[in-house]
Amino acid sequence: MRNKPIHALLLLTFILSACSAIAPAPTVTPTATLIPTATVTPLPTNTPLPSPTPAPILERAKYTLDTTIDYDVHTVTVNEKILYPNLTGKQLNTLALAVVPNLWSGSFTLTSLSLNGTPITTYTLDGQRLDVALPDFFKPNEVMTIDVQFSLVLPFAEQEDPSASRPRIYGYTKRQLNLTNWYPFVVPNINGEWVLHEPWYYGEHLVYDAADYEVDVKFADPSTAPTVAASGVPEQQDGFTRYTINSARTFALAASREFQVSSLQVGDVTVSSYYFPFFEMAGQAALQASAEAVSVYSNRYGAYPHKTLSLVMGDFNDGMEYSAFFYLSRDFYSLYDETPANYLTFVAVHETAHQWWFEQVANDQAQQPWLDESLCTYSELIYYENIHPDLVNWWWSYRIDFYNPQGFVDIPIYDGEGFRSYTNAAYFQGAHFLDKLRERIGDEAFFAFAQDYFAQSRGKIVTSNDFFRILATHTSTDYSDIVRQYFRNIY
Repeated sequence: MRNKPIHALLLLTFILSACSAIAPAPTVTPTATLIPTATVTPLPTNTPLPSPTPAPILERAKYTLDTTIDYDVHTVTVNEKILYPNLTGKQLNTLALAVVPNLWSGSFTLTSLSLNGTPITTYTLDGQRLDVALPDFFKPNEVMTIDVQFSLVLPFAEQEDPSASRPRIYGYTKRQLNLTNWYPFVVPNINGEWVLHEPWYYGEHLVYDAADYEVDVKFADPSTAPTVAASGVPEQQDGFTRYTINSARTFALAASREFQVSSLQVGDVTVSSYYFPFFEMAGQAALQASAEAVSVYSNRYGAYPHKTLSLVMGDFNDGMEYSAFFYLSRDFYSLYDETPANYLTFVAVHETAHQWWFEQVANDQAQQPWLDESLCTYSELIYYENIHPDLVNWWWSYRIDFYNPQGFVDIPIYDGEGFRSYTNAAYFQGAHFLDKLRERIGDEAFFAFAQDYFAQSRGKIVTSNDFFRILATHTSTDYSDIVRQYFRNIY
């Protein structure tokens, strides 16, 4: 294949995310709407999320962040309010919040912390974990107001630790500012335990409850404000922009004065691609693929729930998914060959699939990463089957089997024995497992299961047991031998 010569380069720069030819698209301005080069099927009508529980119980937490960014000094100041409902069914006497920026020395400063209006001075901030002992029991179905004032000094992301296996996204580069996992958030409480795993050299370690977000963003110097890509729908206010997104796992933001923007409308969803100058063709190709994937996955799995989706060219060799937002590696833009048979395309549709498997149906990414990564990798095949069926064999050969994947699918990130061994197992062996399962039980049962699994699990944090429990209701065919072949645990 024409892509074979770039494998040596890709093995060196391969990102830790996925973590008929497309004709050159017309020239667009930063606010132009790109005319599709291939038909994008309109989405089905969005299925409404469940109605909120009557007051005073909140259906999920709500985060409100009043944010001021000094783009040139690389600092951020935030007044954060969290309305946190106790939905655990138990009394709580502690809270645990993730404060990921505190992993970088000098990056995070906590100015003040209060609970229900009472200042709190006794707490423990150790690494990424903020533990707060509550003065009184926090009863089930009560709502606590957590006010946090903090500031960030963003690290220079191009100064990497040579012992690390992946580039850092949080921080800034010479032409881009990135806010990812940048605010304190209450971690999930599962079976009486606050779930916050240790970071690892590859993979993702954080677990997120679904929450609602209202984020006000203003710049210290509005006259030189950069172009912003963010989770959620933007609404211009007097001197700031308000972004809102509901039932989301995260809120991410990227800003650059060099961003160019193209957009496609898919039903009522605006898909936007942010890329740097001289990468217009690749930026629009990634947009086209992502828009097509939104349509395919909405029909195969269930409706995409948000009104926007932003794909951002990262000024680093990594990619990562967030709510209604994801990054793609700059190297994939450089290597784009004007065909859909390349890394830029299949990683774009992989990251788009994370809007179903991670964003809507979440999992413990550290302990059971296969639940999102296997499904997203296999979703690449679903995309090619529907949009480029002539490339299905190429995808198996070039994307999956080139690496001769081995290992058990259901390993934690900590047992991966290196990035390549980990991805071979959780991503590529996972794709083989799902394909063999689909072949065994048939397309009708397989996609009925996928839709039901999505419908039952949306907004939740699922486990492998949930996956196989729901699967068992859709087929009487014995697939136990396939599970034994690919999994080290029997579910």
